[in-house]
Amino acid sequence: MVTNVTNLSRSGLYDWMVQRVSAIVLAAYVVFMLGYLLFHPGLTYTEWTQLFSSTWVRVFSLLAIVSLGAHAWVGMWTISTDYLTEQTLGSKAVVVRFAFQALCGIAMFAYFVWGIQVLWGL
Repeated sequence: MVTNVTNLSRSGLYDWMVQRVSAIVLAAYVVFMLGYLLFHPGLTYTEWTQLFSSTWVRVFSLLAIVSLGAHAWVGMWTISTDYLTEQTLGSKAVVVRFAFQALCGIAMFAYFVWGIQVLWGL
């Protein structure tokens, strides 16, 4: 039996909701960006900078970054608990699963911090 130490919550319903809500946010962001790129075929650096200088685009982008992190965490946690089990790895399963989840968490944190630096110029 796998314990719920490293998932976002103690509830599968909450994780399911995180997946669905974050997927909607990410889909809306992709549609917005693709629409902007399609309606501005000769996009220049100045126009791109003006787009991202507006606060609402930065906030929307930040929301997309947070959604991406949450979506990825729930997905990778699910993969690790479904496939990195005692049945597939034997007695090393707990160590391998923890290392995998730690590596995923560190990568997601690094990408989150990097995204904030890119967006807000910090």
